[in-house]
Amino acid sequence: MKAHLRMVGCRLNQSEIDTMARQLSALGHEIVDRPAEADHFIINTCAVTSEAAKTSRKLIRDFHRANPAGETTVTGCYAQIAPGDIARLPGVGTVVDNGGKAQLVSQITGEAIDVFEREPLERQAPLGRTRAFVKAQDGCDLACTFCVTTIARGAGTSRPLREVLREVNYLHLSGYQEIVLTGVHLGSYGQDLGEGESLKRLVEALLRETDMPRIRLSSLEPWDLSPDFFALWQDRRLCRHLHLPLQSGCDRTLKRMRRNTSQRQFRQIVESARASIPELSLTTDVIVGFPGETDGEFDQSERFIREMEFAGLHVFRYSSRPGAPASRMRNQVDSKAKKARSARLLSLSQQMEARFAASLRGSQQEVLWERVKGATPAGFVITGYTDNYMRVNSVHPRDLTNVITRTQLGAYTDGAIHGRVKELASPQATVF
Repeated sequence: MKAHLRMVGCRLNQSEIDTMARQLSALGHEIVDRPAEADHFIINTCAVTSEAAKTSRKLIRDFHRANPAGETTVTGCYAQIAPGDIARLPGVGTVVDNGGKAQLVSQITGEAIDVFEREPLERQAPLGRTRAFVKAQDGCDLACTFCVTTIARGAGTSRPLREVLREVNYLHLSGYQEIVLTGVHLGSYGQDLGEGESLKRLVEALLRETDMPRIRLSSLEPWDLSPDFFALWQDRRLCRHLHLPLQSGCDRTLKRMRRNTSQRQFRQIVESARASIPELSLTTDVIVGFPGETDGEFDQSERFIREMEFAGLHVFRYSSRPGAPASRMRNQVDSKAKKARSARLLSLSQQMEARFAASLRGSQQEVLWERVKGATPAGFVITGYTDNYMRVNSVHPRDLTNVITRTQLGAYTDGAIHGRVKELASPQATVF
């Protein structure tokens, strides 16, 4: 079977689709980059916004046009909440809900597999990636009024700690240089397991029992973190980037969203993080146009966002989702106002990122190079990320894909920092 896999949405969806690709490869199936070459398509959908659902439908139609004889298997949150709508789309053969996602590959191939029992198929950037997404947790027990994740994903569940360690060690053996620990509500890791399991204990175990050069944490709800959590960053293998979803900088809006934080609480956790982690990159999510958000509330939110001096924002226009309590709230904000507020925050995000990049100018940072994006007479044009998640471009005589180097950072232009490679970070060796 030649399979083409795609996802829409969050890093957890990315983790799941990457796992499916590894399972198919271990069974001897071929993963192809071009849809026209595939005879089976797998898409992991998203329903967090109406736009995400629309994108998911478009991908399904695009796959069918690429190969009308191919079959499409659809899973994910949109498949969970609207399976009938998806089943009617062209080319769809199977719709798998989130509960059956872990067995999806076995279901479509008729074969059972434990991918970790096989030797890694590739030793360098398997499946064309340098960074792997590792699912540690799924589901959510929160009740944010704008979100359908609890409906689509169900209650919070955690993977056993030993199972996560086993996967990370396998990925390191396969050649990956970085893992991103993901979950719908990652900060709640272990609450359903008991016996002292927690996200802090999981991270400590990853640092102690794996040799993965970089460990990155995905989105963390700010109220899940205590000041002593940040002491973990004394180990430089932990990437200095935290994504703490704020959603609004106005306490009244936060209360309507049913978010368990406030300006005061969020400010305190940010101050603790920055005091413990030098050169920390802090990013966040913001929803504009939530029901009842007045011009004054938005202005207050924007002022708080400026005060926090994030390194970047993910800005979402509020999207009414069937089943979410906010869809029934009064004082829905019109699309024109949402568009204008989004534009203001996106402009602010660009300014914040540029200021954070400027603060790093002249410093030496370790960069994991991810790919070659061109060539010049002087060498390959390579691009990668610092551990605090700033994109860096450089020109070098060698293709350094999947190599970590110490790199001197220069000017920031067009969304990336220009870097000059100094030496390999591991193993220690000068690069010419």
